[in-house]
Amino acid sequence: MQVALVGITGYAGMVLYQLLQNHPAVSGINLYDHKLTKASELDQVVPIFNGNQTPVWPYDDDAIIKDNQVVFFATSAGVTAKVAPKYLAAGFPVIDLSGDMRLKNERQYLKWYNKPAAPAKFLRQSHYGLADLVSAKAQTYVANPGCYATATLLGLAPLVQNNLIEPDSIIVDAKSGTTGAGKTPTPSTHFTQVDENLQIYKANRHQHIPEMMQALKRWNEQIPAIQFMTTLVPIRRGIMSTIYAKVRADITEQMLTEAFTQTYQDKPFVSYTGNQLPDIKQTVGTNQCAIGTVYNPVTNTVMVDSVIDNLLKGAAGQAVQNFNQLFDFKETQGLKLQPFLP
Repeated sequence: MQVALVGITGYAGMVLYQLLQNHPAVSGINLYDHKLTKASELDQVVPIFNGNQTPVWPYDDDAIIKDNQVVFFATSAGVTAKVAPKYLAAGFPVIDLSGDMRLKNERQYLKWYNKPAAPAKFLRQSHYGLADLVSAKAQTYVANPGCYATATLLGLAPLVQNNLIEPDSIIVDAKSGTTGAGKTPTPSTHFTQVDENLQIYKANRHQHIPEMMQALKRWNEQIPAIQFMTTLVPIRRGIMSTIYAKVRADITEQMLTEAFTQTYQDKPFVSYTGNQLPDIKQTVGTNQCAIGTVYNPVTNTVMVDSVIDNLLKGAAGQAVQNFNQLFDFKETQGLKLQPFLP
């Protein structure tokens, strides 16, 4: 099938383009960019694709709908909030890697993204594509989850959905490599600042917090909030979301293990490793989420270790997984990837 990709210049867009090139159901890829006023060649727009002279066209929603069967948006916040209504009105399939259509509340979007939201009636029509828990089949507009949200929600789902923890006890210490901060350089992502350093950032104000709360509230209305903190670590790719929660008095360690095993036993992209805690290298280069757990009976606390590749499972890989579900392809199609070694 013919697909469109809007936003090839960012890290997620680059990785998504590579995945789509190798997807057996994709016969052609049309590239578009909002910043262009005339067509250009890909290696002129993104020099890392040296020798690739595929045309990159100026953004044109009419052309996208006419010449393609689905569109992926790998754009920064604020773009699809403006253009989503046209695609929804046309019933045209969209997979959106940005945060613009994840939240259902306009005021929440404005608060956390500091930009105007899409109209509420369109926000309500989007599907939050946490692909391992809810299929995108038969949907039209898929809002791909954020990278921190993916790792954290997959780590919390068995606990929250099975009512195994105290609702007001969730604490998350999440760490990300530098690609999670995007391609645009900043003082905090400069090599001399990142190297041999750890930096806490966006304390209590990371934009993935509201989408996590939106999902958690759907699973258990009693959850009032989560304590969520993010740290930038000196690696290129990967997220480790370390989750702590108080276990309910009547819950045993075996019940915790059974919840994770049953939730993910048939999920090809989630590996439950029990008390063998995974590290980031196990997932970098793949669409896998690896999850391990340890229960401390002294403090009555369960610790969940959830790791992903932020550019794959946290962005491009999950987008292709949603694409496969949306069009009823085999879920693993185009995603049989191996970890980067060594």
